Amino acid sequence: MDFFELQATDPHSRARAGVVRTDHGDILTPIFMPVGTIGSVKAVKQEDLEELVKAQIILGNTYHLYLRPGMDLMQKNGGLHRFMNWSGPILTDSGGFQVFSLGKIRKIREHGVEFRSHLDGSPIFLGPKESMEIQRTLGSDIAMVFDECPPHTADRDEVNRAVKRTLRWAAECKAQPRAEGQLVFGIVQGTHHADLRKKCAEALVEMDFDGYAIGGVSVGEPEPEMMKAVEISEHYLPEHKARYAMGLGTPAQLIELVARGVDMFDCVLPTRVARNGTAFTPKGTFAIKGGAVKADFNPIDPTCECFACRNHTRAYIRHLLNVNEILGLRLVSIHNSHFFLKVMDDVRMHLR
Repeated sequence: MDFFELQATDPHSRARAGVVRTDHGDILTPIFMPVGTIGSVKAVKQEDLEELVKAQIILGNTYHLYLRPGMDLMQKNGGLHRFMNWSGPILTDSGGFQVFSLGKIRKIREHGVEFRSHLDGSPIFLGPKESMEIQRTLGSDIAMVFDECPPHTADRDEVNRAVKRTLRWAAECKAQPRAEGQLVFGIVQGTHHADLRKKCAEALVEMDFDGYAIGGVSVGEPEPEMMKAVEISEHYLPEHKARYAMGLGTPAQLIELVARGVDMFDCVLPTRVARNGTAFTPKGTFAIKGGAVKADFNPIDPTCECFACRNHTRAYIRHLLNVNEILGLRLVSIHNSHFFLKVMDDVRMHLR
């Protein structure tokens, strides 16, 4: 079965539009995926995601869900979809990025990583087998392989070892049983080394995953270096499989990356900056908490049709934020999430 259908391309760039088919529905690409780390997109209800934000797919985090609420409870409840009452597709990351961000407090072994919980310090081992077992229990539509994400400052020898380990672990992940209908994506690593990214991408394609992600980007490197890493990786990925740039980015970056052939994106930015009172608009971001909008009775964005902009003013939302009323966080989170999805809607419309 073809899980990705290419439907339109741009003659002036690598940009394309298509559809990813999953058991919980089709995903029109290019697409932005709101991040629901612990089974919730922060401050946004599930019905708001569906009806107001128009999210097609959301993310869950393997590492955090494994720690809380735990897989015993998840298994008893029948998986993440039922647990959080979300009927659309879900992508789960492997937990690899969270593990490797722990830095000096973890030890890499042949079949995984030993580390301690950031919650209570209890010892944990997570590797390809464990990660895929957790994602199988979660029942996500798209599972990610367990990989090693080296820092962009790592020397070439360290990156080369990480790539070799990523490929070995990818093969182990591919061999693990899956949830019914679950797709598995490989992840290309290699930091800024073109030959190592080529090596990683070609080896993953040989393993024939259902889709491919570009990892190790937006981890502190300069933006030109990030764009180059995506370009290099994408060049070796097949046209008939979906491509996912992990952890990216700003609206402007999303458009640049669509032009480089990427189909899927995720980022915590829309809800994270919303909690600081920052809103996205076509003209850039602005701080709603500022005194300049104290008596501004216009919507956040006059061109926006989201729930917040249709029903409330900047002055009202500023008031809510400044008195720590949770509704303010909800309204800005809805607006920002809607904005990111609308950018992708517009891109798809133009491509088609």
